[in-house]
Amino acid sequence: MKAIIGEKAPNFGVSEWVQGAPTNFDQEKDHIVLLEVFQVNCPGCFMNAIPEAINIYNKYKDEGVRVLGLATAFEDFDKNTLDNLKMLAETGEVIGETKDALSQYGQLQEGNKLSFKIPFPLAMDNLTKTSGEISQEKIMEFIYPQIPEFDSQPDEYKNQIIEKVKSYMKSKEYSAETFEKFALQGTPSMILVDRKGILRDVSFGQSGHVDAMIQKLLNED
Repeated sequence: MKAIIGEKAPNFGVSEWVQGAPTNFDQEKDHIVLLEVFQVNCPGCFMNAIPEAINIYNKYKDEGVRVLGLATAFEDFDKNTLDNLKMLAETGEVIGETKDALSQYGQLQEGNKLSFKIPFPLAMDNLTKTSGEISQEKIMEFIYPQIPEFDSQPDEYKNQIIEKVKSYMKSKEYSAETFEKFALQGTPSMILVDRKGILRDVSFGQSGHVDAMIQKLLNED
């Protein structure tokens, strides 16, 4: 089931919870849920998105807002692993490009540890080893959310995009359930679900609007 804004949110995929009690959208009745999707090897996630999610957590945790973190992987499959997520949750240690960037900006303690603790539940997306033929249907399922007006584009452009997507799919070792179900464009991404379980927003990158959206949802009946 693909996620559609304005409709009931499908549950996100989880292979394992590494921090906090297991949950999902259908178990969070009467709560507003903010799902922060990140990669362990993603400097922007740790410099901007996760601190923003922690601020939201601290500000609204007593007002019926649940913040959850989900690590995914659509690249760097050797670094964006369950083991590295567990290490992050248990010790605060970061790896790869995240470590390099935070170190450069003086934001690490004891060499490779975050200067902050992530206070909300953390899980790993459900990854499946990719195999078999890449169907035209799969390619189009990937393209349409990114380029809604794809069908009206010139043929040459369409063929280029199809070839690019095909080679990207061939290079992917794993398919990440949540990443694909919600047609995410990268990390960090935020998924926002209201108290009735309706998907209200999916945003990629810097999302300074999330606080205002949560306030709006809190004011709804």
